Amino acid sequence: MKKRSTKRTLGSMFLAFESFLIFFGTLVAFGLKFGDAATVWGVGLSLSFVAILLPAVLGRPGGFIVGWVLQFVLLGISIWTATVNGVGVFYIFLAIIALSMWIWAMIAGATIDAARIAWERNNSVDNGQNGTGEVFRIENEAPQEK
Repeated sequence: MKKRSTKRTLGSMFLAFESFLIFFGTLVAFGLKFGDAATVWGVGLSLSFVAILLPAVLGRPGGFIVGWVLQFVLLGISIWTATVNGVGVFYIFLAIIALSMWIWAMIAGATIDAARIAWERNNSVDNGQNGTGEVFRIENEAPQEK
């Protein structure tokens, strides 16, 4: 089994959650008539699909940058939505919470990955089959002859 970084795992879990958040936000925007139906559904579903497909590229170079761009695009759209309708202020609130959760996922994941690498290096741990370090090592010493 391939070993994945905690940063990538946390980012992937958050983006899966965020895709649902975007979809339900699209339903609210459609119901409150923030724009014509085709535009609301086109933008909302496109961003939702990007959020659900983005975990596939998080491990590649530039993948996390695309995640950051998505967060700031959502923040910008929420600010624009607040100018269209006063209820849109709720979208700003959700975008700030989502951005904060993304920041936490990136910082916590990087910190855990760095700590795991340091621990493995200090303890000379070989990786097990499941990608986790061995915690116990059984050593069988031969009895010494006198």
